[in-house]
Amino acid sequence: MRLGLALGYWGRGPDPGHVDLAQEAERLGYDSVWTAEAWGSDAFTPLTWIAARTSRIKLGTAVAQMAARSPVTTAMHALTLDHLSGGRMMLGLGLSGPQVVEGWYGRPFPKSPLTATREYVEVIRQVLRREGPVEVAGRFHSHPYDGPDGTGLGKALKPITHPLRADLPVLLGAEGPKNIAQTTRIADGWLPLYWSPLRTDVYEASLADVPERFLIAPMARAEVCDDVAEGLLPVKAMLGFYIGGMGHSARNFHADLMARMGYEAEARRIQELFLAGRREEAVLAVPDAFADEISLIGPRARIAERLELWRKGPVTDLLVLAPDPHTLRVLAELNS
Repeated sequence: MRLGLALGYWGRGPDPGHVDLAQEAERLGYDSVWTAEAWGSDAFTPLTWIAARTSRIKLGTAVAQMAARSPVTTAMHALTLDHLSGGRMMLGLGLSGPQVVEGWYGRPFPKSPLTATREYVEVIRQVLRREGPVEVAGRFHSHPYDGPDGTGLGKALKPITHPLRADLPVLLGAEGPKNIAQTTRIADGWLPLYWSPLRTDVYEASLADVPERFLIAPMARAEVCDDVAEGLLPVKAMLGFYIGGMGHSARNFHADLMARMGYEAEARRIQELFLAGRREEAVLAVPDAFADEISLIGPRARIAERLELWRKGPVTDLLVLAPDPHTLRVLAELNS
């Protein structure tokens, strides 16, 4: 199991320690570093900044949102950064949910998310292969565009720039069972949002036909600390926000996932509290047990014991959300 460093997206402003953490992760032998985006900072610009200050570590987006860019634009970002970094780019994509797609990007959320995702990936694959002009006659993506409001003058094109790698890895941040199963067929890897080494059966059916060399790369908050309950608070804050606020009360993929993992009543209670404006109560309503099993928190010996559970399962890459260099070093030592 390889280790990666997950930096997430910015909050109020850029984190001045991110480049230092990425450089430390590279020195420690971490395989990859990952950035994200929500409705603030984008995923590619910070990753390019890190690329210029590192030399070996792989560079991934976990995730870049599909609604933010047309698939050819995303492919242009990926092939450009792949060239500039000497072939280190890994493209992680996510569809997001109706609240973000329609509320932030001002676009309709696709009525058939699986079809939209499949078409998006197909366009990117065609750009990266550069075997001919990009031609897709899809329900959501048409190249050239042939909609009723078009001019009819569109021309099928292939990229001027020759991609460095036709097989640049594409990973998907899927959550629903059918979406995960499709990911194993159309992508090179999967980026689970929550992964519990105690509940791998939740994904067993969706992962029944995983091909060789398929990447399974979940994120996990990690912190070496003496007080487990205190160390879990940032995990609970994240869960309270995602489960309570990252979606509508009637359609929240994160809450649905928590429910499938055995915490349905708790997930609905978190949603109820968060949407009522009682955010602190929503965070406190997140069960310690759930926060604990999807993270690596506590003294070194406790983390060592729990890390073995992650190593025994199908996870190929553990993407660590770690707040300090000490935690990065401990995990590198334990995973060696």
